[in-house]
Amino acid sequence: MIGSQIIVATSVIIVWVFRRKNIVIEFKKYGISDTIRDLVGAIKISLATILILGIWHKEFLILSSLSMALLMICAQYFHVKVKNPFKKFVPSLSLLILCLFIAAKSYAII
Repeated sequence: MIGSQIIVATSVIIVWVFRRKNIVIEFKKYGISDTIRDLVGAIKISLATILILGIWHKEFLILSSLSMALLMICAQYFHVKVKNPFKKFVPSLSLLILCLFIAAKSYAII
């Protein structure tokens, strides 16, 4: 589970900090305002940080992983909305699956 937390957190931080130019282009394509884009980025980076904090404080994992999963579902929606090719769906779909895995493990479902 810790590996999944690190993968999700690292992926989100890389995309939203180091590949921000791509995010700006994508959000324009989706018709989402700069303010919402920046808010989503701040929330995702915060949740990524909390997922890492969850390595030592398990009580943070359910809310942070499910919140991140919700954002990944929103990403899937916008990929469908603009008719992106499947390869564009894969990163957020993979992170969605990992977030659901983290939530299930931390809630002792699996």
